[in-house]
Amino acid sequence: MEFQSVNKLFEASIKKNWERPALSNYQGMTLYYKDVATRIEYLHLTFRECGLVKGDRVALCSRNQANWGVCFLAVLTYGAVPVPILHEFKPGNIHYLVNHSEAKVFFVDDVIWENLSAEDMPDVQAIVQMNNFKLLHSNSLKLSAIREGIFEYFSAKYPEGLSPESICYHEDQPEELALINYTSGTSGFSKGVMIPYRALYTNIYVAHHDAEPQLNHTAEVVSMLPSAHMYGMMFEFIFEMTIGAHVHFLTRVPSPKIIMKAFAEIHPDIIIAVPLIIEKVYKSQLKPVIDRTQAIMKVPIVSSLLKRKIRNSLVEAFGGRFEETILGGAAFNPEVEKFLKDIHFPFTVGYGMTECAPLITYAHYNEARLGSSGKAIRGCEIRIDSADPANVPGEVQVKGSNVFLGYFKNEEATKESFTEDGWFKTGDMGVIDADGYLYLRGRSKCMILGPSGQNIYPEELEAVVNNFTYVVDSLVIEDNNNLVALIYPDFHQAELDGLSPEQLQERLLAALPEMNRQIPNYAQLKRIEFMPEDFERTPKKSIKRYLYQRN
Repeated sequence: MEFQSVNKLFEASIKKNWERPALSNYQGMTLYYKDVATRIEYLHLTFRECGLVKGDRVALCSRNQANWGVCFLAVLTYGAVPVPILHEFKPGNIHYLVNHSEAKVFFVDDVIWENLSAEDMPDVQAIVQMNNFKLLHSNSLKLSAIREGIFEYFSAKYPEGLSPESICYHEDQPEELALINYTSGTSGFSKGVMIPYRALYTNIYVAHHDAEPQLNHTAEVVSMLPSAHMYGMMFEFIFEMTIGAHVHFLTRVPSPKIIMKAFAEIHPDIIIAVPLIIEKVYKSQLKPVIDRTQAIMKVPIVSSLLKRKIRNSLVEAFGGRFEETILGGAAFNPEVEKFLKDIHFPFTVGYGMTECAPLITYAHYNEARLGSSGKAIRGCEIRIDSADPANVPGEVQVKGSNVFLGYFKNEEATKESFTEDGWFKTGDMGVIDADGYLYLRGRSKCMILGPSGQNIYPEELEAVVNNFTYVVDSLVIEDNNNLVALIYPDFHQAELDGLSPEQLQERLLAALPEMNRQIPNYAQLKRIEFMPEDFERTPKKSIKRYLYQRN
């Protein structure tokens, strides 16, 4: 793999696809590549006049929208360092991250800005409303004057308008810092992951040559994951912009109803999702059909016809045109995964981390194996810290061009994250087979030691609990040497089915013996406790486990 400038890939794509649609707000405005280029140039001129220099940090915090993409590309192609911040973070966390990153400029959308304060970000020189590029705050009158005169400046520089030939973006180097991505918003847990251009290029290269070579400038893509998170950012935006695809941002909360409606209208060529979306469709639409047809499913011919019908209807519901559905960001429910395999639904489960921008393993759906996250991508090596890597789980460790530079202003955390011989310690446990397929077994820091020294991975127990009717999600914790399942029940569905909250809890408590029948003896659940509301979650929608630990 010979490294190329990521910004020059953007430049070539914009020039080639000048008259094609680039970024749309779902059911809203559409920007063509020429529009994106024009807005980028306005921002570049403003950056120069304001004295922003290469390497300066620029924070971005917004819901998914076309202008987020414009601002991100403008910062990157200028040679500055974008700092994407998830809009779900609390105001205090956003203030902290803007300050910690030492951002000079802050792009923020109107809804988020309502709860923020410029006084709590004293070193930021300019705060700009992302929706319309209005200057919300500046530390000098000069910045306000520049903002007012930028349109005249642009007209004077480009009297005939911006042309493809006028574009020339910053040429990055492989080891150069591209962006800083924070793993959470809380100061005690947040780490600013410093991602170099080589890591971005590695992921782009793998997407283009190995994962989705069929995608080109005609592709339609729905962006439903948070753009500020590395998974959605890379595979629903950055890669697409290098090939001239058309990205549709879901600007509203991406509920299953909105997602399915968008799929039906846009007919995406690829679907990037977290398992939770598929699991919700399975539980609400497919499992009732499976339960009703259990008897006739035992007849081979009928079973084959029914599975084909379910597969076709599911493919059609997802737009009918996609090559495959790529799932990542969280563990996949084994029951749902097995069913989708049985009906030959085109999906694959990948594995990655922010620190790897994000991809570590992948296999095309035709080569994917049940329970596996695929094989190491090009430019990346994996090893298992175990005496018997094929059978005894050990920590997954990674080395390659996709690995980050370190944590921003945190040398201690950086040092702790690498082995003495330079391998990144993911904190995930797994085994790897003779063909190089990785099978994850949970987070090492979540692992619970059983009564006789057995390794208990709570994610595996939660997969069992989550299969029971009326369980939305669960978390298995250790409490005084006992395993306890915290369950968030489906109160809404129970009410529709005529069950009171008390009856719902009695029903789930009665299911405990059946849960334990599906769990090894050394990992038996002692009791169930109920959550009155959903668990607090990370941007990837996984549960913030550390908030619920008792031992």
